[in-house]
Amino acid sequence: MPRWKAPPTRSSPYITAAGAQALREELRQLWKQQRPEVVRALAAAAAEGDRSENAEYTYRKKQLGEIDRRIRYLSKRLDQIEVVDRLPDDQGVVRFGAWVVVEDDAGAERIFRIVGADETHAQRGWISVDSPVAGALLGKSAGAEIRVELPDGVVHYTVLRVRYRPE
Repeated sequence: MPRWKAPPTRSSPYITAAGAQALREELRQLWKQQRPEVVRALAAAAAEGDRSENAEYTYRKKQLGEIDRRIRYLSKRLDQIEVVDRLPDDQGVVRFGAWVVVEDDAGAERIFRIVGADETHAQRGWISVDSPVAGALLGKSAGAEIRVELPDGVVHYTVLRVRYRPE
């Protein structure tokens, strides 16, 4: 019996101008560089004969499928995104694109940047606008205290600074 899996929730269409450019560049690179290379390698592997026992053919076919899947995703996503490229009127309040310096209960500082779902990067502290932390931060300003329920438990942060340009 197949397991039914609920479709994923749709992410917000918002993205920074740099994020949109990165998606366009990735799509261009997949079409112009990676896909033609894989197609050539697939054709060479197919020419070797029996495909049922040809590991190179199987690998390249799978690789081509993954590239085509990513191309389809990027093509659809680029039609849906809304580029947010202007600063908010009140730059003291957390909005999309902001860098937010927070302090946790232990006194450790963290910096989050609120970005679109397609440009998140955990090591850089870039979090999706759809994430629980971003949802709690949006609309807050310096001095605000927030409480966020995460899978590991409840976290408390105090907003120290809000800025819209990197330091």
